Amino acid sequence: GRLRGCRGFLRRNALVVLTVSGVVAGVALGAAVRGAALGPAQVAYLAFPGELLLRMLRMVILPLVVCSLVSGAASLDTRSLGRLGGIALAYFLGTTLLASGLAVALGFIVRPGAGASALNAPGLGLPGAVPTGKETVDSFLDLVRNLFPANLVAAAFRTYATEYKMLLRNTTSGNVTWEKIPVGTEIEGMNILGLVLFALILGVALKKLGQEGEDLIRFFNSFNEATMVLVSWIMWYVPIGIMFLVGSKIVEMEDIVLLVTSLGKYIFASILGHFIHGGIILPLIYFASTRQNPYRFLLGLITPLATAFATCSSSATLPSMIKCIEENNGVDKRISRFILPIGATVNMDGAAIFQCMAAVFIAQLNNVDLNPGQIFTILVTATASSVGAAGVPAGGVLTIAIILEAIGLPTNDLSLILAVDWIVDRTTTVVNVEGDALGAGILNYLNEKEKKDKEQELKEVNVEAVANSKSEGETSPLVTHKNQVSNATSTADPESKESVL
Repeated sequence: GRLRGCRGFLRRNALVVLTVSGVVAGVALGAAVRGAALGPAQVAYLAFPGELLLRMLRMVILPLVVCSLVSGAASLDTRSLGRLGGIALAYFLGTTLLASGLAVALGFIVRPGAGASALNAPGLGLPGAVPTGKETVDSFLDLVRNLFPANLVAAAFRTYATEYKMLLRNTTSGNVTWEKIPVGTEIEGMNILGLVLFALILGVALKKLGQEGEDLIRFFNSFNEATMVLVSWIMWYVPIGIMFLVGSKIVEMEDIVLLVTSLGKYIFASILGHFIHGGIILPLIYFASTRQNPYRFLLGLITPLATAFATCSSSATLPSMIKCIEENNGVDKRISRFILPIGATVNMDGAAIFQCMAAVFIAQLNNVDLNPGQIFTILVTATASSVGAAGVPAGGVLTIAIILEAIGLPTNDLSLILAVDWIVDRTTTVVNVEGDALGAGILNYLNEKEKKDKEQELKEVNVEAVANSKSEGETSPLVTHKNQVSNATSTADPESKESVL
């Protein structure tokens, strides 16, 4: 009997067991192959199966995001769409601000940058720092520009970014001056923000068409379901891909002892921040909202969390997250497919922690004491720029450059952050993805609660109405009660219809 129970457990959780063992096998593989001095070409061959996994997951993102948001927006009625969207935005902003605040506080407590002057040791950092001449204002304007892509097809593979050109100007007095001129350019990388906004609005528009929109909504629904079937097939390849991804990363590592001795405090502080936020704060928020066990909720999501750990990409984790949260945690499809694609782009708690920590770390490296104004700038910029951060590995490093520019710190120390990015990025992505999942859980709970409350509310409203109405005393309260009910429902109906129209 015990054997059968064991077998049943394995059959139900085969994917989880395989994924986790894929991570472990990857570490073992990397450690084993490290001894053989592989050239860059051989390392690339070793990473090939993992690269295939990333390519497959990225392939599914575009149809998944667009179709799930269109069908999600079309399936929720306009009022609950606005309400859920409002709660979701409040949750995303609130948790990201909390994360930023936590990181800054930890940065001042742990002081990762204090006494890290040994960092200029050779062999650390990457060749050439990240060049950024970007003004903070421009990064915000780019964010807004990307919300409204000029070309939807191009938005599937390009993002708008402002760059600067230096022009020589001859002035009348004979002096030559350099002038910095902003130039709009397109950079490689999917503009998910623009696609998300377009898909949402298209869904609402289709809903408004009524009968005529039905066909297209049905098209997006079935496209969505087909994509999910593809995802469930890709999921079985995840453990193999993860094994080679992790293994090749371990083989690629430079001198890890040097890294840990000099940057150990920074790595420790970042991962501690992720642990506190992801292990304590987010579950507490979930518990406070739903009075349910957050850890049981997260247990159902081990596969996507392990995928996040291995791929370092929150958008690549999206397909498996949607699948697991619906099947294992019973979250309503309309909610998970509406909120998770938005969360994967907008809600980056882990990235906010990592960016704030990096900013505080670099400030301490350069012996700069941050004043309250600068701390406030870090919090706001990190919260806002984590929205625009691409859901790809090392997407956050560019946004750190924006934060550093905003508080006037040199960006040439970014190469240090890049050197350990591949360690910190893993916990970053896990926290990003976990934040989205718990948000979907909270919204699902609130949505179900609202359904139950609606009937309750009607009764209570009528009772109050009876108490307040100065109707003739002769009629029995029951009669007025009934009239009130019919009145209430009849008046409520046309209003709701109007609001939908």
